Amino acid sequence: MTYARNQSIGEYGERVAERHLRELGMVVLARNWRCRYGEIDLVARDGSTLVICEVKTRLDTRHGSPLEAVTGHKATRLRRLAAYWLEVHGVEPPAVRIDVISVVVPSKGAPVVERVAGVA
Repeated sequence: MTYARNQSIGEYGERVAERHLRELGMVVLARNWRCRYGEIDLVARDGSTLVICEVKTRLDTRHGSPLEAVTGHKATRLRRLAAYWLEVHGVEPPAVRIDVISVVVPSKGAPVVERVAGVA
């Protein structure tokens, strides 16, 4: 699969994940926020909790669930990114949570979305 196709699939998954969060009543504050430490796919607010979301999109689960792609190393990186986002924006929410959203895009039918809250 080409880089452009992978990027397109990833962007689609992020749009699906963003819509999912909004349907859950969350307020999306940022999408694809980049800094020197990396990128946060989605930043949202769930009530008074700031939520940092990692979105993983796949066309199938032959090589495992997209959720399995978030390793301990990635979780550590997400925590560092969350701390930096708070520093840059001067925000001190009562709570911060890191969620992972899996989007599987089958060849037919609607995408399948699964969210795991509080992974790190």
